[in-house]
Amino acid sequence: MLHIKESRLALDGGTPVRATRLPYGRQSIDEQDVAAVVAALRSDYLTTGPRIEEFEERLASVVGAKFAVAFANGTAALHGAAFAAGLDASADVVTTPLTFVATANCARYMGSAVAFADVRADSLTLDPAAVAEAMTPRTRAIITCDYAGQPSDLDALLDLARDRGAIVIEDACHSLGATYRGRLVGSIAPLTVFSLHAVKHITTGEGGVATTSDASLAARLRMFRTHGIRDGRTSDPSTWLYDMAELGFNYRITDFQCALGTSQLSRLTGWLERRRAIAAAYENAFGDLVQIETPQVLPDREHAWHLYVIRLRLEGLRTDRERVFRALRAENIGVNVHYIPVPWHSYYARLGFRRGGWPVAEGSYERMISLPMFPAMSDGDVQDVIDAVRKVVGFYAA
Repeated sequence: MLHIKESRLALDGGTPVRATRLPYGRQSIDEQDVAAVVAALRSDYLTTGPRIEEFEERLASVVGAKFAVAFANGTAALHGAAFAAGLDASADVVTTPLTFVATANCARYMGSAVAFADVRADSLTLDPAAVAEAMTPRTRAIITCDYAGQPSDLDALLDLARDRGAIVIEDACHSLGATYRGRLVGSIAPLTVFSLHAVKHITTGEGGVATTSDASLAARLRMFRTHGIRDGRTSDPSTWLYDMAELGFNYRITDFQCALGTSQLSRLTGWLERRRAIAAAYENAFGDLVQIETPQVLPDREHAWHLYVIRLRLEGLRTDRERVFRALRAENIGVNVHYIPVPWHSYYARLGFRRGGWPVAEGSYERMISLPMFPAMSDGDVQDVIDAVRKVVGFYAA
């Protein structure tokens, strides 16, 4: 049922559906989180202390991995994964054009060449057939992104990597809590990376984590985040000796951030349920709108719904995506667009990438809008989004 009070668009001077802006994503912090952080701040350790290992062990257990290594942010964790995988200037890497730039940048940080493969039209995750075409004899890694929270075709990508002597790095920054063929994301790929940014499933403010079940990869991740140092003092407190064995970075996370992360993990299951309920409400509300293509969830995977991305069927509208976007913003719905294709950015254009090589990803980008999606949304917030979308799309319907 619609609750629209006025049909005239706010963009044209009408009354907005909402009086205040609803963001597309937002963190949830409660008194349990605050108490956990305060306790860490009052402890003997602000960094390199016991709460980091506690958080890592807890998250590894939640996703079914043997090891988790926490970093200062998700990009740092991706960089660490690229290092642990042994990428360097002799390597080629295949990745997706439809992701945040960090997915591709982590390979470039290691000096590796990047090739972009197109995505599937249904899930918008990497198309394994396109990946196979993009691979070369020098390809040493496939970096896939679980777009919006839906796992990639992991078995097909793992088979491709195995056949070609490469490794899969799963950018799961959208998909904490998702499953693929009954297996938890974080336990499947040799290296999986999660983001702990404020709009993600759980947060440490800024932060990231890489998971693996390979002890040697975990050791390389830990060394990389601490300047590339093998520290003899951790196993023998009577010595001052340490050795910088690799060129690493200072990518450490703090104890008080990890205290927050551990507290947040206790509510992950409920938050995932809420995200899925919001997605179901959107699907139910927009399923009859011929001007909108709602997200498709593949039958062998469980979506984590970091984003809810609709694609406009522009042939059914009297306007373009930009005006629909502006109209929804004017209704105080904080829509966004995820993402500008990576090869379109100036840096990658200077590397020689030209538009038009990834028709599914590029064509989808031209039509997509991300709707608000976060667990703290009330039923009224969800209804406001539904009302605003139906109001704007109804106004511009051809």
